[in-house]
Amino acid sequence: MARLLRSFLFVPGNNKKFIDKAKTLNADIICLDLEDSVPMNDKDSARKTISETLQSRPEFKSEVYIRANSFESGLAQEDLKAVVQQGINGVVIPKVNDANEIFELSKLIMDLERTQSIKQDTVEIIPSIESAKGVVNAYKIASASPRVCALVFGVFDFLFDMGLEYVEDGIEYSYARSKVPVDARAAGVYAIDSIWQKIDDTNGLIKDATTGMKLGYKGKSIIHPSQIEPVHKIFVPNKEEVEWARKVVDTLSDAMNKGKGAVRLEGKMIDAVHYKRAKALLDVAGEKA
Repeated sequence: MARLLRSFLFVPGNNKKFIDKAKTLNADIICLDLEDSVPMNDKDSARKTISETLQSRPEFKSEVYIRANSFESGLAQEDLKAVVQQGINGVVIPKVNDANEIFELSKLIMDLERTQSIKQDTVEIIPSIESAKGVVNAYKIASASPRVCALVFGVFDFLFDMGLEYVEDGIEYSYARSKVPVDARAAGVYAIDSIWQKIDDTNGLIKDATTGMKLGYKGKSIIHPSQIEPVHKIFVPNKEEVEWARKVVDTLSDAMNKGKGAVRLEGKMIDAVHYKRAKALLDVAGEKA
């Protein structure tokens, strides 16, 4: 389904100042992090900060995701129990190795939706592919649950798993980087490219994002607000996405005028969330809704 995933900004979940700043940014998705940017002794505090932040969810311009810790870490379940609540759009699960991890966490999210009075099947999952096993199993991971809306590629952890060094545009990760968007497309979901670490190197970011776009990625993970606008200029909606967004807006506009909240369009259920996403895409594409 047509939506904007051009910029996926990671924000440390233990930094209230950065989180407050994120509320004002126009990234397509703000991802509050509980993993790499949060030390082990600060995990509980970060969970609490994120939970409290979600109480002011309307202050964010963007969709809000949470990156939990990996399934293998044993912390993911605790993370999800602390942060899956009203206001969350989805969760990123890092270092996913196989589909079973998504099966298990999806069941937990379903239970949490029920206990938190969240509309069923609305909390999305984005698995992060960061290992050799993850790359091999990427299609199965992307197909593991209807909640999966995208895959994200994590180049640095992938290289660590392979025992390789990072080289810009290097052959070391070219196969894995190319495979993830193919598997995502085959599974009917999006793919989001890995981060560009050099915050002050905008030209390098643009070059790297352009490569990702040519490989089939629909957006890029970013780590600084200054990276938002450059990647937005690279990842623009294509004709297929614009046409689908137009169908969503037209169909739902008619349905809402008749008092309906959700309708089926070409075999897919769409509702107000899809209307909002489709309208945003049309606005970016310069199309009138």
